[in-house]
Amino acid sequence: MRYLYLSVLIILSSCTELEKSQFSIQGHRGCRGLLPENTIPAFIHAVDLGVTTLELDVAITGDSEVLVTHEPYMNSLICLDKNGKSIPVSDELKYNIYEMRRSEIAQFDCGSIPQDRFPEQKQLKSSKPLLKEVFNTVEAHIKNNALQFVEYNIEIKSKEQWYDKYQPEPEEFTRLVVELVVESGLEQRVIIQSFDKSVIKSLHRNYPEITNALLIDYRGGIEEEIESLGFYPDICSPDFRLLNEKVLQYCHSKEIKVIPWTVNEIDDMKSLIEIGVDGIITDYPDRLLSLL
Repeated sequence: MRYLYLSVLIILSSCTELEKSQFSIQGHRGCRGLLPENTIPAFIHAVDLGVTTLELDVAITGDSEVLVTHEPYMNSLICLDKNGKSIPVSDELKYNIYEMRRSEIAQFDCGSIPQDRFPEQKQLKSSKPLLKEVFNTVEAHIKNNALQFVEYNIEIKSKEQWYDKYQPEPEEFTRLVVELVVESGLEQRVIIQSFDKSVIKSLHRNYPEITNALLIDYRGGIEEEIESLGFYPDICSPDFRLLNEKVLQYCHSKEIKVIPWTVNEIDDMKSLIEIGVDGIITDYPDRLLSLL
């Protein structure tokens, strides 16, 4: 009983500090653990739950629209074709979004396939939305229901081997996204993140007013990845398994916020909060919010 009492005190103390520091509660791809990823219903539900930030991914269509999607093609694990049939894994790269018009993309159902990894996810027939549709719908929902405004953490899905095949060059890709953000009047509430350092460098060089975030996986150490940029990003978002107190202290000493991905288990959330992360990206924002 004494241990339980002390645990509650620690969590309550952490919550007070988190409120003071504006802890970032980020719904990964909306709330992928609960509703189909990167869909408007997932974003609306995440907002209703109380996230501070919607995390999402974008690619560019054949008619130069910014589309919300994790891959620049139709992923056979989550999408059905225009006839509602399964897409063979061997064929998914043939559905190249960079070569498809928005009107064609809208005919694919990317919300009806059950996801074994996310047994709590409710299936809904959904198409991939344009980023401007997400902005318009979410902003209207917030205003109509007197909710707190959220930030948008937009990942530019970019790989060197995809340049001019599945995406524009980084400079053009970044320009298309930033122009839409500015047109929507959301530049003060947007973060743009990427694993591709060319994207982060383009943001830093051309759009310093936009908050940038460097995504990091297992390709190198966090300090090495950051130092190789030639400047310090606003945010570092590593795989949470790479984090420890030493790395966190290094980032904070450079005034870099640390917001790891993708943290789904309560125990991991608690451990990261205890060492002082600035936010958490999760498929289950309901779990994080219940903890806080």
